[in-house]
Amino acid sequence: MKKEELVEKFADVYKKLLKEVEKVIIGQKDIIEQIFIALLSGGNCIIIGVPGLAKTLLVKAIAQALDLKFNRIQFTPDLMPSDITGTEIIQETKSGKREFIFVEGPIFTNVLLADEINRTPPKTQSALLQAMQEKIVTVNGKTYNLDLPFFVLATQNPIEQEGTYPLPEAQLDRFMLSIYIDYPDEKEEKEIAKIDTSEKLNSIKKVIPKKELLELHKFVNDVPIADYVLEYGVKLVRLTRPSNSNPLKFINQYVEWGAGPRATQHLILASKVKTLIEKRFAVARDDINFVAYNVLSHRIITNFNADAEGIKSKNVIDEIIKYLNKK
Repeated sequence: MKKEELVEKFADVYKKLLKEVEKVIIGQKDIIEQIFIALLSGGNCIIIGVPGLAKTLLVKAIAQALDLKFNRIQFTPDLMPSDITGTEIIQETKSGKREFIFVEGPIFTNVLLADEINRTPPKTQSALLQAMQEKIVTVNGKTYNLDLPFFVLATQNPIEQEGTYPLPEAQLDRFMLSIYIDYPDEKEEKEIAKIDTSEKLNSIKKVIPKKELLELHKFVNDVPIADYVLEYGVKLVRLTRPSNSNPLKFINQYVEWGAGPRATQHLILASKVKTLIEKRFAVARDDINFVAYNVLSHRIITNFNADAEGIKSKNVIDEIIKYLNKK
């Protein structure tokens, strides 16, 4: 398939996905776009929002429309790593011998919803790390490949912190995007009250076979990016780090730690998907600015000064983009 046809197909798949998911999800167009960006970039998402905002339904609808297997794990304090990855059990064969066989855990899927990931201890949280990064699972010294595409979408409840285990920065860095879901407006909430989601979910049609989705994922890497745009993205990430050489006093005053090199990779990849959604084949600075907030906000650690003055990571990104666009 020619480059122009692939660009057209990419945008068409997103348009059809949006149409199908909106059968059960009212509003949240930006959230659907961000999840699609992460999925086609081969990344993972963390969704932060209060209960009852249809996070599970949203992910299930996207998986169904893209012909992907979906599993959900409810993270609890007593969840064990083997409850995620699977375990070996002894089974008797027809010949009467006993042997170990591996029983796959729920991680063996395409789309994994890790619900309230911060409710389980770090040991269990870490069971996801290898799968998220390398798309493999190791159990008792044996390695098992995961079916591609593999995508982890974790949720966190921001209002209830009792009995939770905050994700360490190293684990947060494995998530390509952080997505904040807010309450719907009054008009949207009226529409939500009218629909029967279980009935509508069954009406969702598949918009693309899994094999073709993988082809689109591979195509993302072929999207060109001009040197000056790449340099812009690199500068944006580097300016999040406080140092004596940082020209922005704002960063040194309010930031404890900035984003690392993995953030730069994720920023460029996500901006390429955004470019294709817009039916273009060359990344622009606006594409980088669009994805910057979701790529960087969970990677910027603000200090006590910022807490005292109500400065958030979003404000930090605002200042950097403002500075770079003046130049």
